[in-house]
Parts: sequence; structure tokens; C-alpha cells
Amino acid sequence: MPQGHTMPQPTMPKWFSDDGSPVSCTEKIKVMNQNMAELYQAAQDAFEDALLMGCSEQQLRDYLQQLVAGVENPYQ
Repeated sequence: MPQGHTMPQPTMPKWFSDDGSPVSCTEKIKVMNQNMAELYQAAQDAFEDALLMGCSEQQLRDYLQQLVAGVENPYQ
């Protein structure tokens, strides 16, 4: 992909609780969507910086997956 042309952020899903019921509060959905957009942009910026510094694209993708997998739920 040419420099300066990034893939668009994936479409936001409909958010559900663990019991399968949809999250219906408009403000909660707004916050979730904002948080995901910020996370996407931070990951994109870090990814581009690392590529410019000569890091392996595949290693970056693998690490980002590990990073997400390592996020802990403090409410369990």
C-alpha cells in the first residue's frame, strides 16, 4: 500500500454483554467507539514508526496480537 494510505479502521461491531444482551446505552456505545478509535490510531502510529525504524512487519503484527491477548480483566 502506498505510503500515507492506511487501511480504514474495521467497522465497529454491535456491542454485547457476556450474557448475549446488546449494550443499548447510547453513551456507553459512544465511549466504546471512541476508545476503539483511539486504540486503533495509537496502534497505527506505533506500527508506522516501527516500520520507519526498520522493524519487521510480521514481528510487529505478532507482538500487537500478543499485546491484546495479554490485556487482563480486572473485574473477574
